[in-house]
Amino acid sequence: MSGDGTGRSDDESEQNASLPGQAPSERPHPEARRNTDGIRIDPVVEAEHEPRRAVVSALVDHEPGVLAQVSGLVSRRQFNIESLTVGPTTVDGHARITMVVEETDPGIDQLKKQLRKLSAVISAGEIAGETVSRELVLVKVRGDAPEQVQAITEMYDGETLDAGPRTITVELTGDEARIDAAIDAYRQFGIVEIARTGETALARGDVPTTPGEQPAPGCDTDDRERTAQPSADDGSAVPTEPAARTDGGERRPTK
Repeated sequence: MSGDGTGRSDDESEQNASLPGQAPSERPHPEARRNTDGIRIDPVVEAEHEPRRAVVSALVDHEPGVLAQVSGLVSRRQFNIESLTVGPTTVDGHARITMVVEETDPGIDQLKKQLRKLSAVISAGEIAGETVSRELVLVKVRGDAPEQVQAITEMYDGETLDAGPRTITVELTGDEARIDAAIDAYRQFGIVEIARTGETALARGDVPTTPGEQPAPGCDTDDRERTAQPSADDGSAVPTEPAARTDGGERRPTK
């Protein structure tokens, strides 16, 4: 044993001295903190992320119970959802769910992953790039100044749906900023009730709104020039094969 009190033998010290590179005591050591269990804390994961607004679109099977699955997921995971709309698509049996969320980037990624795990979800993803979005709102205001209400309605390209001696109900469509501005303008008359649908959106141009989404059958010129789809001898539709899934587990949308 050596006489320096470290417990290392002279042979071990000589062996370390012969190895190339820095001595163990001179090598850099990670500065990451550890939690109470001694597990090192990843600074990237621990970093605080600012929430941002994102539009997530999901293609789902259009069948009973799907909305309950999605809303249950949102409730369990406590995602901050601003609005949720659902409606059919160009493919029979499919529906599109559009959600506007206010979440951090890890939260948005988690929402997309959890959605893709649901059996009724065909594909899901954030709408990338530029989007075309609209929202519809019905506003019922007091009818004491019908001419002024009509002037604001025309200013925002709205339509009067009902006008009575006490209330006026108007319909407006537009993006969120335009809708908010119109509502602010109506406040001077006294807003009785508001019903907003929430934002729905599509990706601009040829970019698919959800990952892997295919254009509607027959929308292209070549498709329109083709003959009708083949049918069975008895005139019934040809059954389609079950949708395959990608390597990432997403179902390939039916064309």
